[in-house]
Amino acid sequence: MFKLKKQSKKSKARLGVLKTAKGEVRTPFFMPIATKAAIKSLEAKEVKDLGAEIILSNTYHNLLKPGTEVIKKFGGLHKFMDNDLPILTDSGGYQVFSLAKFRKIKGNNIEFQSHIDGSRHVLNPKKVINIQVALNSDIMMVLDECVGLPTTKAKATEALERTSQWAKLAIDYKNKLNKKNSKIKKQLVFGIVQGADYKDLRIRSAKELVAMNFDGYAVGGLAVGESSKIMYKVLDYTVPELPADKARYLMGVGYPENIIEAVRRGIDMFDCVIPTREARHGKLYIWKGKPDVTKKNFYTTINITNAKFAKDIKSINDANLKNYSRAYLHHLFKTQESLGFRLATLNNLYFYISLMENIRLAISKGKL
Repeated sequence: MFKLKKQSKKSKARLGVLKTAKGEVRTPFFMPIATKAAIKSLEAKEVKDLGAEIILSNTYHNLLKPGTEVIKKFGGLHKFMDNDLPILTDSGGYQVFSLAKFRKIKGNNIEFQSHIDGSRHVLNPKKVINIQVALNSDIMMVLDECVGLPTTKAKATEALERTSQWAKLAIDYKNKLNKKNSKIKKQLVFGIVQGADYKDLRIRSAKELVAMNFDGYAVGGLAVGESSKIMYKVLDYTVPELPADKARYLMGVGYPENIIEAVRRGIDMFDCVIPTREARHGKLYIWKGKPDVTKKNFYTTINITNAKFAKDIKSINDANLKNYSRAYLHHLFKTQESLGFRLATLNNLYFYISLMENIRLAISKGKL
């Protein structure tokens, strides 16, 4: 499923190809987020035109609305949202973590109330696999328990043990389904390393999951309030425990500098709401000069709602939005025209996708 193409001599950065049922994806890569089967304000084909090779959607949100029965009628998320790119679906574990006041964990079941209408639902390791089978996702994530940082070692240990137990139930169940259905067999499944910021727990979690032989491995429980310094420290001792012949995914990260530092530590896959969420608030990511991630300050951000952009004749960027001025985008935001959100999102996703292209180029040239 994963083929390592090049290992950097300057760092642990690497180039590879991840093979999915819907096609190959070059690593390192960033996944634009289509939480509710939609990239905010954009069509899937527009994101593909920007250069995206894979997107991410969410099990929890699609379970609640429109519901898996609706999506099953279309044969999965791809046809439902008219998307021919591979799709990774996260397990819903993070949403359950972030909506803690609505849920209870009983044994292997997570009982929770919908944040939409208060209806009651249950998630467990097998059900999460079944939902993702119905979604026909190319990469499934197992159900895990995420804890915020800082946390006590006792709580981190409890979450780790539950995560490993759920992972074993999930992979065993998926392997049974593989024998019954060749289509399901093509769906990849990733385990998720937990352990907070405790070195011994992270190493323990990684070893337990590697022994289960997943198709790939994610590092979870970061980007949940800790500093970048702690994040990098956790990656320093966690990533070496993961197999070199499997893809490595850092969940929910992050800012451009976080992505580059994680790539240097051997991470291949990323996702984050930053480019789309911040676009809706008028924050734009802009290259400083020619794209070059080897420079110290290679990008800047601007808030297009600031008054100084009201008469700015500069293009939004020099690539996909060079025909639109910053003054025009400022006007769209000030008048709350939905086109403004679309253009800002196109700008930020262009930046993040070109960021990954530039990272891959830097690795191929031995500069990263």
